[in-house]
Amino acid sequence: MLALLHTSPVHVPVFDGLRDETDPGLVLRHFVDEELLRLARRDGPGAVTGAVEAVLGRAVAEGARAVLCTCSTLGGVAEEAGAAGLAVPVLRVDRPMAAAAVAAGPRVVLLAALASTLAPTTALIEEQARHAGRAVTVWPVLVDAAWSRFEAGDTEGYVREVAAAADRVAHADVIVLAQASMAPAQRLTTTSVPVLSSPGPGFEAAARAARR
Repeated sequence: MLALLHTSPVHVPVFDGLRDETDPGLVLRHFVDEELLRLARRDGPGAVTGAVEAVLGRAVAEGARAVLCTCSTLGGVAEEAGAAGLAVPVLRVDRPMAAAAVAAGPRVVLLAALASTLAPTTALIEEQARHAGRAVTVWPVLVDAAWSRFEAGDTEGYVREVAAAADRVAHADVIVLAQASMAPAQRLTTTSVPVLSSPGPGFEAAARAARR
């Protein structure tokens, strides 16, 4: 079984769909807690460490062989909590995407709809660059018109705002969509710059970990 920690219910059908496409026999257990993101935005990601640890503990107790955190703001918190003593791997959904971004070239534009996502995802890309022995420059861009649409339930408008921001990017080797919820914008962009999103590669890595 693979457990997934979400901070929005919109991710549940996305990852169920990925499972159905790529690993239909894998059992998923979804844990959704929107309050975690609200508190992390207000007080910083470290403020929810205890709550994240509690969710991870429940997941393992219910039989999870691996846990995937689909929230970019909380990914680092989840990884650290997992490394602190859980017997199963805890993965963040955006790590494979970050590795692919580093491989794509030194000029990385990072798009996020939440300011709280910019710093942890930038740090992740820079960490992957150090591991790969590559020099990268990350330009964080806040798509500040997008999140209010997401919160209002206008997911189509949210995705259009993200795609439009990607199409305005020039002089980059790769564009990174920081949040899993931004992934549908990948299909709407017209830019010639490669655009990366996290759900597909993140799920594949987590599924492999759960199957080991």
